[in-house]
Amino acid sequence: MSSNASSAAATAKGVAPLQAGQGHDFLMRRLHSLSGIVPVGAFLLEHVLVSNSQAINGPLAYGAQVKFLGSLPFVLALEAFGIWIPILFHALYGFYIWYQGESNVTTYPWTGNWMYTLQRWTGGIAFAYILWHTYSLRFTGLDLHAHPYASFGRVQAELANPWYLAFYIVGLLSASWHFAYGIWLFCAKWGIVSGEKARHRLLTISLGLFFLLSGVGMASLYKFASSPKQPVSESVTEKDLAPAVVSK
Repeated sequence: MSSNASSAAATAKGVAPLQAGQGHDFLMRRLHSLSGIVPVGAFLLEHVLVSNSQAINGPLAYGAQVKFLGSLPFVLALEAFGIWIPILFHALYGFYIWYQGESNVTTYPWTGNWMYTLQRWTGGIAFAYILWHTYSLRFTGLDLHAHPYASFGRVQAELANPWYLAFYIVGLLSASWHFAYGIWLFCAKWGIVSGEKARHRLLTISLGLFFLLSGVGMASLYKFASSPKQPVSESVTEKDLAPAVVSK
């Protein structure tokens, strides 16, 4: 196969390989691609599958998880350098790449190109969702690290607004797709998988991860929305959320 044919095949799949010898831009694109997996992707996995999934077990379990996270040493530094700064870099440089590039969906309507374009749009939606989610629950109202057992009720209060609930659902689905399909793009760009069969298998796994993240996230949101209303105040303690003891 000639080099032109190879290039056309890559375009048809909607995956632009990272090219060597591009200097500063090449390094930045490498860092951008890598940051989407570690630490941003790792944080998403923990946030959805570990921390938020504790809501399924009820307010007490969720409050205990928030308390654990808030008790980590140097928690602000961990959040800043392990979450906020990497997400900010990944999002802003991603917008730059988006601005620099040209979508070829209408010219080359292959499935891969549609999925790649969806990857871009879900990234923008996910970034807006993360900004709101972080600002609303981390920097307004009660300090949930200081009052972790008010966390469940605080999230409930947000989801009581149907517009916020809809935004949470769209944001969850967008973040889940962006990361899950991003794994496939990452492996394709970095040459970790080669061959159509291997890429197809990886795509199946990535789609499975999307459904896993979405399913667990939706189950958590349902638990928040359907549970009895929990208190939200500085005086809420573990005892206020503990299940009642049935006397014998």
